[in-house]
Amino acid sequence: MTTTSPLTPVPDLTPAPDAPAPGGPRGRFKIGAGQQLKGGPFTYLALVVVGLGSVFPLYWTLVAASHDQQRVLDSPPPLVPGGKLWHNIQAAWEQANLGKAIVNSVIVAGCITVATLFFCTLAGYAFAKMRFRGRGALMTAVIATLTIPPQLSVVPLFMLMSDIGWGGKLESVIFPTLVGAFGVFFMRQYLLEALPYELVEAAKVDGASNIRVVWSVVLPAARPAMMVLGMLTFVQAWNDFFWPFLALNQENPTLQVALGQLSASYTPDQSIVMAGALVSTLPLLLVFIVFGKQIVGGIMAGAVKG
Repeated sequence: MTTTSPLTPVPDLTPAPDAPAPGGPRGRFKIGAGQQLKGGPFTYLALVVVGLGSVFPLYWTLVAASHDQQRVLDSPPPLVPGGKLWHNIQAAWEQANLGKAIVNSVIVAGCITVATLFFCTLAGYAFAKMRFRGRGALMTAVIATLTIPPQLSVVPLFMLMSDIGWGGKLESVIFPTLVGAFGVFFMRQYLLEALPYELVEAAKVDGASNIRVVWSVVLPAARPAMMVLGMLTFVQAWNDFFWPFLALNQENPTLQVALGQLSASYTPDQSIVMAGALVSTLPLLLVFIVFGKQIVGGIMAGAVKG
């Protein structure tokens, strides 16, 4: 009779699961830590097509702005830049007063962007993490304003700006858009996931005031979303035409209103119009080049948290 020592290991008789074949579907698509998916020829072809389709409008604007109108209207049209780019830019600069228009657009878009980030971040934090009576009803009212067409408020807003003496001034374009419902909703949704309650409570236990909590806790957590919201707000304010066209005059235009003046004649020179459009696009490209890394990082941070 044989005895088994208590320290003798008992063999595991459970059958091991079948390992997937190296060429099977699980072996092909299983991604480990630190690995990346590899794109095939179709992926690169699709990226090339999308990239060319995105760059072509800007390239055509450059080509049209560097020729005269007769050459632009030829059939077939030119496909390479010409030698009249600087001449057309100077003509557009003089005819539409683009220098003052660019300064006005920078002021308008900059003020709207800074104010939107400030007020929307504060409102988003309040709706996301603070408890107060009527919070749900107020948030519903804010979202409901997104369903109202902006055209309905043009007449009363124009009358209000005239009554307070802001007709034709930049204040009439800046102040009605200092805060938007979309920005409040966007920041509120982001801070719900990105900012834990425990972090805010810990700061308050340490004796931080509400202003210190916002400065030291909320703003660092909301920075990725603020970069994305700032980009969207700046582009929208820079390209806005409808309300500035009604609120401002020809002596004090924004860039889009000035470009509208270039094409308002009976027979506008398309090459000069394209030169003005090219000038209006360059600041946006500069903003994305300077802040592109932060903007993409904010988008990716939001995607990961989602």
